[in-house]
Amino acid sequence: MSKLPPDSLPPISPLPTPFFEDVRRGIQFYLGDSLEILDAMAAPHPHGLVDAIFADPPYFLSNNGVTCQNGRMVSVNKAAWDRSRGAEDNHAFNMEWLRRCQRVLKPNGTIWVTGTHHVIFSVGFAMQQLGYKILNVITWEKPNPPPNLSCRYFTHSTEQVLWAAKSTKSRHTFHYALMKELNGGRQMKSVWPILAPGREEKQHGKHPTQKPLALVERCLSASTNEVDLVLDPFLGSGTTAAACAKLRRRCLGLEAERAHLETAARRLPPPQLPLDDARKPARLVKRR
Repeated sequence: MSKLPPDSLPPISPLPTPFFEDVRRGIQFYLGDSLEILDAMAAPHPHGLVDAIFADPPYFLSNNGVTCQNGRMVSVNKAAWDRSRGAEDNHAFNMEWLRRCQRVLKPNGTIWVTGTHHVIFSVGFAMQQLGYKILNVITWEKPNPPPNLSCRYFTHSTEQVLWAAKSTKSRHTFHYALMKELNGGRQMKSVWPILAPGREEKQHGKHPTQKPLALVERCLSASTNEVDLVLDPFLGSGTTAAACAKLRRRCLGLEAERAHLETAARRLPPPQLPLDDARKPARLVKRR
């Protein structure tokens, strides 16, 4: 347990100027191409910088199909970043970002990666090629999935979350007792029924592939300690940052779209200050 003051976390090692920074809670957002920012982060930290990574990469499923949303037929297309480039190019992209994430992970660090069948097999193969050690394949079960409109397939009701260590030599963190406690005194299994994000998680802005806060919280609670530094290379609407703020972890978030970073900043919960510190400013710095 950290002995630091409850309103302060260790500073993050010097990095390029962030787009947004919450100094007190050790949260920084960077606007730009994730691969380029990861290179800049890795260069001065040859032995790794972050303790864990939560990544929600493009699924490459914007294929002009349709799905059901709130009882209405809508397009599955998200944006240009989600369009498939073909199997070989998609896999090459996964190799590149996973290679860079491996460089910035500390020797005993771990990474969580979400995905549907459109991308997760490529991610898993890339991990094997790069020398990661896959620890678990978590199945996130959605109790209320949208119906399959074509009636030609089973209803898609799950996503996979790969949990992997940096290498076969890593001594990864796993809070087994905590996970058992959260599961009513029984070993937690690798199938997690968790509701999709509700209206309250989208009140500050929406993202087309937003993950539930409960999912990210469980991943980070299982694999990190207080004040650990967590990286999200595809921050989106900031669920990883919100989870870190709640769990007292530090966070580095990378995102290519300014609007998503602005949503992520709005989603951060108010800092919990000690009574004699309640009137201190949060020392937020927003840079453009």
